[in-house]
Amino acid sequence: MARFWGLRGSKLSLTIWAEACLGVMIFGYNQASAGGVLADVTFNQQFPQMNTLDTVGAQKQHNSRIQGTVVALYTLFGVFGALGCTFLGDLLGRRKTIFIASIVQGVGAILQASAFGFAQFIVGRIIIGLGTGGIIATVSVWQSEVSKAESRGEHVSAFGVFCASGIALALWIAFGMSFTQPNSVSWRFTLAFTLFLSILVCAFIFTLPESPRWLCKTNRWDEGREILSILYDDDPHGPVVNHEIDNIRQSFERAGSSNLSAMFKMGPQRSFHRVILAATAQMFLQMSGVNSIAYYAPTIYSQQLHFSSTTSGILAASSQFAMILGAFCCAFTVDRFGRRRLMLLSAGGMSLCFACLSGVASHPENPAALKAGVFFLYLYYFVYVLGFLGIPFLYASEIAPVHLRAATCGLSTAVSWLFNFLVAEVTPIAFTNIAWKYFLIYCCLNAAFVPTIYFFFPETAQYSLEEIDEIFESSNTIFDSVRVAKKLKSRKYTGSNELEKGADTQVLSYEKLSIVEL
Repeated sequence: MARFWGLRGSKLSLTIWAEACLGVMIFGYNQASAGGVLADVTFNQQFPQMNTLDTVGAQKQHNSRIQGTVVALYTLFGVFGALGCTFLGDLLGRRKTIFIASIVQGVGAILQASAFGFAQFIVGRIIIGLGTGGIIATVSVWQSEVSKAESRGEHVSAFGVFCASGIALALWIAFGMSFTQPNSVSWRFTLAFTLFLSILVCAFIFTLPESPRWLCKTNRWDEGREILSILYDDDPHGPVVNHEIDNIRQSFERAGSSNLSAMFKMGPQRSFHRVILAATAQMFLQMSGVNSIAYYAPTIYSQQLHFSSTTSGILAASSQFAMILGAFCCAFTVDRFGRRRLMLLSAGGMSLCFACLSGVASHPENPAALKAGVFFLYLYYFVYVLGFLGIPFLYASEIAPVHLRAATCGLSTAVSWLFNFLVAEVTPIAFTNIAWKYFLIYCCLNAAFVPTIYFFFPETAQYSLEEIDEIFESSNTIFDSVRVAKKLKSRKYTGSNELEKGADTQVLSYEKLSIVEL
């Protein structure tokens, strides 16, 4: 077989994108698969410790706490998977790390689906979390490092399509398999299916190129140059490839020989500032309230909006098509309108949706109001994916310094998993105790995201990864990066070679403009 399937340029980039999206699909599937079987009769018979459907009073409170903890264990250990793959990614490369994480995830899926004892089920949740955390942390880095500046947002943000597809697939499989009850295959097959996705990732990952930036980082410059020439379908010593190699070399020279501790120091590249922004973006992703819905979608439709079990399953699974539509819109607008605008629009829209959802859910005696709640849930899915599902992963990989990209993405992804754990842990208890009022918390949080994004998050669309370095190098405070990014954008459009930094003027060479302008 020809190397990289004989593909070059945009065709090879599309193939890499498809492989990366399979990894993201695993993440989406695992987000929803456990929630999809919580209402399964045979699942609750097998693990009565998690049964909240046929219990009342103190027993229901106790079981809801256990349910929240067990479901959330997946997210807690996703933290360690993300952090562990941070080091593996720099040591072994992006492809090997994705392969190892996919194997670990597959082992977890087998243990979880074959469990007859509660302890084995818990161990399976832990291992599947380790593998999934490593996959999503490494895939986002790999994809951003092999994508061109003008299509990087489109490629990485299209992850949302596959993440939503993974969630939809999990819920539809859970719903379809529910008709096989009282056979335990109904929940075992649902939890085991993610193994198939891991096999696909492992089968194709080594037929695709390694990150050229990682190759250069490990002093394999000739290999990095060769990969870039294939990705750009250009001569290895042509102007486009030379331009990229020069930018990568300059980034490493500016970074020096710093170690991982540099993430927590400001320095001339403002590394700590960038780590905080990356981690905050990932925290916003989880505290937007999506996992309070994704993990427990059938429960929300049945217990909060009072639909029948069958109708709840259909509504939960169908709602993911709103996510897929939002993901397509994001993929086609994120490079045109920018990351900031979509995040601002999404945060404001989610706050409004939760406000309306709280209002209609507070009137359980009104069937029309409860049906309106379905509309606001579907609208929430759309606006969430439009600006939040894929963009925080993309943003974290973009603003990270080149020498700390894997570490920064790993740390920010670990933060994401920690807040994911928090949401998954408290949601069953919150719904049991405060019901619809729980939505008001996310209404306020999303409203608070709007000014934070506006004042502190610089635009990164259409900038090469090396130009993003310039934005932070030219900033003196946390308030400067937004202003500097706007001036850099103006400079790119007007052809000016000057970028102000405080009272001084820093001359930046025209050759550092991205390939889009060449």
